[in-house]
Amino acid sequence: MGTYTPPKALDQLEGALKRKMRDTRLHKYTYTVPSLWSSLSGTPKAVRVNPYAYYLGIVKKLKGAKAPKRPAPTGGEWTREAVIYNLFVRTTAAFDHNGNGTLDLPSNSEGFRETGTFLKAMAMLPYIKRLGANTVHLLPITSIGHDGNKGSLGSPYAIRNPYNLDENLGEPSLGLDIKTEFKAFVEAAHRLGLRVVSEFVFRTAAKDGDWVKEHPEWLYWIKESVPLRAPQEMDEHKYGSPLFTPDELEHIHRDVDAKKFDALIPPHRIYRDFFTEPPHADTVKKEEGRYIGQLPNGTRVRIPGAFADWPPDDNQPPWNDVTYLRMYTHPDFNYIGYNTIRMYDSRLARPENVNRPLWDRIVGIIPYYQREFGIDGVMIDMGHALPMELKAEMVKKARGLDPDFAFWDENFSVTKKSRDEGYNAVFGYTIFDQHHPDRMRTFCRNLTKDEFPIPFFATPENHNTPRAASRPGGVAYARWAAVINAFLPGIPFYHSGYELAERSPINTGLDFTSEQIRALPSEKLPLFSEGGYNWLSNEQFAPLIAKVQSIRRQYRSLVVQSTPATIQMLAEGNPRLLSFARIAPKGKQRIAIVGNMDFASMQMSKTTLETKMKRVVDLLSGKHLRLVHGVLHVTLVPGECVVFEY
Repeated sequence: MGTYTPPKALDQLEGALKRKMRDTRLHKYTYTVPSLWSSLSGTPKAVRVNPYAYYLGIVKKLKGAKAPKRPAPTGGEWTREAVIYNLFVRTTAAFDHNGNGTLDLPSNSEGFRETGTFLKAMAMLPYIKRLGANTVHLLPITSIGHDGNKGSLGSPYAIRNPYNLDENLGEPSLGLDIKTEFKAFVEAAHRLGLRVVSEFVFRTAAKDGDWVKEHPEWLYWIKESVPLRAPQEMDEHKYGSPLFTPDELEHIHRDVDAKKFDALIPPHRIYRDFFTEPPHADTVKKEEGRYIGQLPNGTRVRIPGAFADWPPDDNQPPWNDVTYLRMYTHPDFNYIGYNTIRMYDSRLARPENVNRPLWDRIVGIIPYYQREFGIDGVMIDMGHALPMELKAEMVKKARGLDPDFAFWDENFSVTKKSRDEGYNAVFGYTIFDQHHPDRMRTFCRNLTKDEFPIPFFATPENHNTPRAASRPGGVAYARWAAVINAFLPGIPFYHSGYELAERSPINTGLDFTSEQIRALPSEKLPLFSEGGYNWLSNEQFAPLIAKVQSIRRQYRSLVVQSTPATIQMLAEGNPRLLSFARIAPKGKQRIAIVGNMDFASMQMSKTTLETKMKRVVDLLSGKHLRLVHGVLHVTLVPGECVVFEY
């Protein structure tokens, strides 16, 4: 655990549950939980329990678990062997406990929260371990702002204060503070041998964040009188993402591609004139939930909303609940634009322009969570938009406290740049390629040629993309991806709900068409409002994931290797199949993975193998598969995969 001393939070939680049991011993509860949280076998169903007895039993088992000994620190390189389960606590651990058909807010008639909490997420930890995961990745759990909220609860990315936790993730009936509940969650995870990685946003803040009043100079301000531009509108007299002509966009892309940041085209003057100098803190007051400041000349000013940082003509909806932090101060660059928030103009990104007090506050966030809660790593959202010098300070400070602390980059490019900046892994781009058979085949071929400079996540979805089960091929595609990803030289990443064949996205941030975005307004998305998964789904394939990960563990030392020599494309006579092998040095161990990429029809395998064996055993089903002169003959149903040693 590095320098981290486990707190006694589980003891406090146990005590609170015992008191509640004693005080409510005569009460008959209607509280139910999903059977899947307790067992992967059987048909999923809602099980009625005494909530305090149920959670107390889990706490006692967790306290009885003995945390495995961790190896010597390697600078966060344990990431390479991670199997990740991605938790959005508020949604993942949500459940209609009283069965009335809705998620009651803020709590149900018996005083229990039905959106997700740290207590319920803790109850899920044994389930997560049974799936085969060894790492829990939490989407942001910090306090949420309200100005510009698109839904009933607000986005976890609209961070009011990164040093405070979201109070709505606590169980109100327990009488414990939210810090104790999160400490108990981390302690429980560690006892099961699970690492905890939290996601943070250091580039943006809620428009009504605590820092607005405390340090207005850390943010951008515009005249209150400036109207907002509606999505798809092109009126430059209204505030929104800066508009550029086609020629300007071409020029901008050319300069950025050439890394010429010395004279980037700025937004038009009409846009830049929206912005003002920061008001004095004494003049900043909240009016109807929104901070308003006043300049010495009497001009009223407010905090502007944010938008996608790149490209300049991105079609994402505006981020009206967050704003950009002002990393540098310079009067000529006092506006939000691609050249001030990501592709920093070289005249701005100079040491003398650093907003030093802001940088110091940001650098202190990770160490606070290390000392207070004992987290094992961070995923940095929009890390690509943070100044490199700031990231270097963050990495140095965190690793000074824990030499094995991990840094993950929410970056879809797999380049050496992320490695050089101190990251242990990047998200990568499999989320964009896996549902395209030709792209997937090309991706696998590339793995046989060049070693990627940094580990990447192997997954068909995340919280910003369409769900795998909603892609062409549906559940067959999702099951296929679960097998394939386990044996790629990447890091298996399970976005919660994936194993339940969820089809509704959390957010529409990536890889959605304009039509899909219009059909899924923000207020209907779980990123902004109450939402939960169908934990009673008959289409769930959690047992398949557990089986696949069990097989992967048998070949772990081989599968985690990323050198091209360890992966080989197999000669396949059927173009609708994807066939590859993982091969240990000198061929001492070889496993083959053959999957049907036709998600509508059965296909016959004609995979050629370098072996004299006449039969192999599918490790997934236990079936014997026939080989004729080294060619595998097996019929695969849509999306079916076989895995075998040969």
